Amino acid sequence: MTPSRLLPFAALALAACDDATLPTPNLFTLEDDIALGQQLADEIEADPATYPLLDETTYADAYDILWGIRDEILTSDDLDHADDFEWQLKIIDDDLTLNAFAAPGGFMYVYTGLIRYLEVEDHLAGVIGHEMAHADRRHTTGQLTKTYGAATLLGLLLGEDAALLSEIATALVSLEFSREDEAEADAYSVYYLCDTRYAADGAAGFFEKLLADDTALPEIPVFLSTHPSSESRVEDIQALAESEGCSTELWAGADYQALIDALP
Repeated sequence: MTPSRLLPFAALALAACDDATLPTPNLFTLEDDIALGQQLADEIEADPATYPLLDETTYADAYDILWGIRDEILTSDDLDHADDFEWQLKIIDDDLTLNAFAAPGGFMYVYTGLIRYLEVEDHLAGVIGHEMAHADRRHTTGQLTKTYGAATLLGLLLGEDAALLSEIATALVSLEFSREDEAEADAYSVYYLCDTRYAADGAAGFFEKLLADDTALPEIPVFLSTHPSSESRVEDIQALAESEGCSTELWAGADYQALIDALP
């Protein structure tokens, strides 16, 4: 760590504080993203009580389908770091939690509650594309920097104050991004899916389901319910897919029930 890496952050952070909706400047390298993401992934792996991860061998069929979605999205040429990040994707066994999240460096997690809630593979692909965008556009490191400070996160990379890892891992589950970051993740989900077999507006299908079920759900997940509203996001996602000339036809070859049946 050198002074030249931290001094610019001090000035930029003060500017960012003037408007909480502004995207946060990111001073981390790709290697920093990957290293921090791996540390957080190790912390998650070491805490099965909080994060009961499904075993990849026991539930191979579920992982094969989920990884197939991820790999299809990775064929898009709109990802900047398709070859830089590991793009680990794991399933957390919690039917009561409607969520997914990404750590820096492409370490991603999806809850069984989210998988069971959805009924269409294209809609799950839209959500996964949204989370991949947060990692690929490096929003996650930027928001964590805004929350904890660059010095703290860089200290973790140097092995300092490792006790904070658990707190930061927990924060990932409900991390709130700026309006600009959320809009960009929505947009890139469209760009990614436009290059795949999936409907480019897949994420909009999930928002529409949330809007229809909002009175029945105990809690709307933070990563999909905040700025902008679900209703405006549906409109924006659909409008972008149309303006880009992308297909919005659902993939006829999907068998979403097979994924649900493969879960415990």
